[in-house]
Amino acid sequence: MNIKLKSLLLLASAFSTVAFSACSQNGTQKIDRKALVERHSIKITQADSLNSLTVGNGEFAMTVDVTGLQSFPDFYARGVPLGTQSEWAWDSFKDTVGYQREESLKAYDQYGRKVTYMVQRKEPQRAKETSEWFRANAHRLQMGNFGFEFYGNNGEVLPISAIKNIQQELNMYTGIIHSVYEVNGEKVEVKTLAEPDADGIYAEVKSDLVKQGKLKIKMRFPYPTAAWKDVGNYYGEDNQHQSNIEYQKEDGASLKHQLQGTTFYATFNWEGKATIAEKQKHYFLISPDKSQNTFALNVRFTPQATAAKVSLAQQEEASAKAWKNFWNSGAAVDFSECTDPRAKELERRVVLSQYLMRTQEAGHFPPQETGLTYNSWFGKEHLEMHWWHAMHYPLWGRPELLEKSADWYFKAETIAKSIAQRQGFEGVRWQKMTDNEGNECPSSVGAMLIWQQPHPITFAEMLYRNKKDEKVLERYQDLVFKTADFMASFAHFNPKTKKYDLGPVLIPAQERFKAEDTFNPTYELAYWKWALQTAQQWRGRLGMPRVQKWQQVIDNLAPLPVQGDVYLAAESAPDSYTNPEYKTDHPSVFGAFGMLPQSGMVDTTIMKNTFNLIWRDWSWAETWGWDFPMTAMTAARLGMPEKALDALFMDVKTNTYLVNGHNYQEERLSIYMPGNGGLLTAIAMMCAGWDGSTENNPGFPKDGKWNVKWEGLQKMP
Repeated sequence: MNIKLKSLLLLASAFSTVAFSACSQNGTQKIDRKALVERHSIKITQADSLNSLTVGNGEFAMTVDVTGLQSFPDFYARGVPLGTQSEWAWDSFKDTVGYQREESLKAYDQYGRKVTYMVQRKEPQRAKETSEWFRANAHRLQMGNFGFEFYGNNGEVLPISAIKNIQQELNMYTGIIHSVYEVNGEKVEVKTLAEPDADGIYAEVKSDLVKQGKLKIKMRFPYPTAAWKDVGNYYGEDNQHQSNIEYQKEDGASLKHQLQGTTFYATFNWEGKATIAEKQKHYFLISPDKSQNTFALNVRFTPQATAAKVSLAQQEEASAKAWKNFWNSGAAVDFSECTDPRAKELERRVVLSQYLMRTQEAGHFPPQETGLTYNSWFGKEHLEMHWWHAMHYPLWGRPELLEKSADWYFKAETIAKSIAQRQGFEGVRWQKMTDNEGNECPSSVGAMLIWQQPHPITFAEMLYRNKKDEKVLERYQDLVFKTADFMASFAHFNPKTKKYDLGPVLIPAQERFKAEDTFNPTYELAYWKWALQTAQQWRGRLGMPRVQKWQQVIDNLAPLPVQGDVYLAAESAPDSYTNPEYKTDHPSVFGAFGMLPQSGMVDTTIMKNTFNLIWRDWSWAETWGWDFPMTAMTAARLGMPEKALDALFMDVKTNTYLVNGHNYQEERLSIYMPGNGGLLTAIAMMCAGWDGSTENNPGFPKDGKWNVKWEGLQKMP
């Protein structure tokens, strides 16, 4: 791990202070949730590209720098960028060629017939261009850079180095960022928060720079790059989009931004007097009247024009109320009575992860890997990752936040059904890489992944476990049953072994194997059986008979592949632990008995042997952020709590948690939300256990150092 990241971790750990009286899970003494959250308030004292802070409501988020707004997006572009994103805001360039998705299809020999997959074609040239087009379009939008512009004595625009004596704090219990600093010797004080129920930001600035005319507020509209990564600071292509002032009045204004594929509005309301003017194309400045030293304003982003008057006086109260309600709902975990030196840092990660997931990933669509901060994979949603983004919500007693995105599968069902039909399977085959509309995107790997397929069954089951309401069964039964129909039809009966195989063609969660050659991956086999068993249970709950085809697959599914005394990554990979390439990426064998419960397939002795081998020999430097909580969950189920904790604290770059709580992977992926979601899932399981476990805090060592207190958590299956 590089020195900079290590210093950030040490700094972050220093913010975790003060023990307090906590509650047991038996409810004899309630956890002081306000104290729990506020002792991890994030404090920033210097500008660093990795320590930006986010405010948001789960469907809209804005990330700001040390000024309290997005004043210096270029400085943060290679760190944690200053994004402004909403779940509805997507764009697509104009297709002047007439690309058709079918042009990216490629046929593979599967089960003795030709089956087409939408892949990232490299040839012929037309197919390559088609693949690239649909990967990049539609793309999620960075809606605008909303920041301050500071001026020197000669009217020059000041750089970030002019921001001195920084004292910035994010109080996650209120959702408010308070920023204090100096510019040219003048104090600047800023409050920043997101509206709880609208795509809006409220900011209040107090400084004599306002009176001096040396502080203005800017709104600059970037142009989408449609690149794999878009951090929202590209200001080229001026003639490819249009921005204009729709109206202005004494207490507000509205800006219209029109792109090739979408139009949206940024509407301002402010207190006091101010004017707005265009500085240059797509670049607007709000100039507060010099009669005041305090200026408060709100900006809302909407897909339609609006002239709604916003009550600025109620903004701070509304934010504090919404966040208080969040923190006092669902579960809480308190590590203050733990004496292990790692406990404070673990509690910090848990609290900050809850905040980040609530600000960026509590909407009506499966999120992208980088939440609502910046685009990765063109802003697309990856359905196999939806488990890691959202599984924690029902475990933490907040099932309604899972339900919002789980319901998206109803919207995507028509396309998922067409994919299954095109390939000659029954039911629905869920997409991997998709946009809000559920469109399948070409991918060299994604089209062949199958581990996203059972996720809707998992989500439906988790919602039912939380509510035990027949209405949940009735609402989701078709999704569960159609998902199971595909799974049963995808499993291929092998006349030689008299068993049902998975693949080929497929790529397992460990994306190191060729689709054409791979069959019977361990994790996917276990997930197939558990999901089909669960679907049958749903039929029983609804008074329906079992489906014979599903049961045939359940009873005759290929066994987990074993070599010697360990499980292989896949039956087709006898060199799972001798080929160096196969000891990188996700150790997804652990998913078979970590993410999943016992379904009658796992021999725990063999799994423990496998765990020890992987722990010792894996190339951990080439893993991802969710691999560490997955490893911890497997260790917990195997009765190895010491290893569970060690996994969560493994000294690997991709297991880094920054000062702002984000799980850092690399410069390309400076934040990785599945890591945060995975951590919350693992902690819930390590505290509350899983079906059949009776021990308190089964995932924590019994050495007297881990007196973990919690309330409101639900058991894992």
